[in-house]
Amino acid sequence: MKIALAQMNSGIDPKENARQLSSLIAQAAAGDAAIIFTPEMTGLVDRDRSRAARNISTEADDMVLLTARSEARKAGIWVQLGSLAVKASNNLEEKWVNRSYLISPDGEIIARYDKIHLFDVDLGPDESSRESSAYAGGHNAVVAPVSDATLGLSICYDLRFPGLYEALTDAGADILSVPAAFTVPTGRAHWEILLRARAIEAGAFVVAAAQYGQHEDGRSTYGHSIVVDPWGEILLDMGEGNGLGFCELDLRKVQETRSRIPAVANRKKFKMPVKMT
Repeated sequence: MKIALAQMNSGIDPKENARQLSSLIAQAAAGDAAIIFTPEMTGLVDRDRSRAARNISTEADDMVLLTARSEARKAGIWVQLGSLAVKASNNLEEKWVNRSYLISPDGEIIARYDKIHLFDVDLGPDESSRESSAYAGGHNAVVAPVSDATLGLSICYDLRFPGLYEALTDAGADILSVPAAFTVPTGRAHWEILLRARAIEAGAFVVAAAQYGQHEDGRSTYGHSIVVDPWGEILLDMGEGNGLGFCELDLRKVQETRSRIPAVANRKKFKMPVKMT
């Protein structure tokens, strides 16, 4: 399976982000990719939540989602839209959700995944994040078929919680998508290590499309969109800059690797530990 990864520098204007996405999908299709993966918050990167609120809408009205569906249909390509900030009609708290989409080559939404683990952290005296103050967390792990593969969905901070990826591979995932907008300090320290660990543990491909660079809202993201094979080898690292990268996935490697190291098959359920006093 030939895939494409979009490394983006999304800004505060969804119209401009939609324009860039349209071009990237067309380029991916022209390069014979079966599917394109885009980063977390493809449609809007804006930490000014008052300003962002003016650009966040429901699925039915989201121009970036509408663009992705239209371009997927036009190009005949799968689109794994890393995530969008959208209003959830069933959210009684009136919070947004950080939602990932899988869109088929006929433009239909095949799967939705709402980010489960929200990033609430202090990174230093001048930088903190409270994703949960504006976003509601999801509750369900999601897998979906893509051509001859099964795709497991996750988003950014989920990467630090291996239990989610155990659930995805238990449900049959052989490709794990990790769209992200990693900060520069945590990206340098942990990004590659965690992605390779998740691939090795799962015996699966990991595809991580990322945001990169200095954004209009003042934040900086790490980039280095990566594809890791089931043995933990890096097949693609896009480094710095923005654009499109291509990679071939040999899906036979999933079963080959799981036969050599049958960690998925050998997993055992166990009781919580007894605390000795």
